[in-house]
Amino acid sequence: MSSSPEFGETWVYESIVMALPGIEVSPPVAITIQIGLFECGVLLSAWYYDLWSAVGAGTIAVLVAAVGSVEMLRISTLVRGNRMPESYRRLLFGSSIEVVLGVLTFVAVLTHLFVFDQGTLLHELLGPNPPVLVVYLLLLILWDVSYRIGTGWWTSVTALWRTLYFRGTFDAETARALRRADIENISFGALQLVLLPFLPNHTVLATALIAHVCAVSVVTGLSVVLLSKQIAAAGPPTAT
Repeated sequence: MSSSPEFGETWVYESIVMALPGIEVSPPVAITIQIGLFECGVLLSAWYYDLWSAVGAGTIAVLVAAVGSVEMLRISTLVRGNRMPESYRRLLFGSSIEVVLGVLTFVAVLTHLFVFDQGTLLHELLGPNPPVLVVYLLLLILWDVSYRIGTGWWTSVTALWRTLYFRGTFDAETARALRRADIENISFGALQLVLLPFLPNHTVLATALIAHVCAVSVVTGLSVVLLSKQIAAAGPPTAT
């Protein structure tokens, strides 16, 4: 087996990093760069435009995006084993559906912010006349978070499909790896609730966030329950 994943068995953002000509960075380095650039942008913007009131929300959003990157890598490592069904890997990674779901999330949030909410949340964070560069950075971070949310949806849907469709065909070791991947996805969904304190007067966004986390937890949790039953039926792991 090759030391690095093949195209078609990677998340889209992994493929972009792998495709950069003449640049080879490890996942930890790529995530560190991601955190550093975004957080530096947040702090520099706050300093230059005197927008320190927005630093908390910006930093938490950067944290959510960064942890999302970590979780995506952990999940992909767990589901790339040789014993995983090829059709599942292709569906999860090769379809790029997580990008489509991320775009839908991003557009929905933008529609809410600029049409339904009429910029109220932006005014609360950035003032009545937000600088163009700050809005650009905010939307960039928002896209990063939206992409991770879309990935969480797709990971949960494919997890339940995989567990139901291949039910009873996984050995105990593979089932444990898949269950771990599912728990990682649930954990990342729960982490996104740290955004709630910044939405005290925005019921629609807060409700949508809670509903998203609950949906991911329920769908993926069902997969975890089914895998746990299969693992229990197989008995304890044999000593090596």
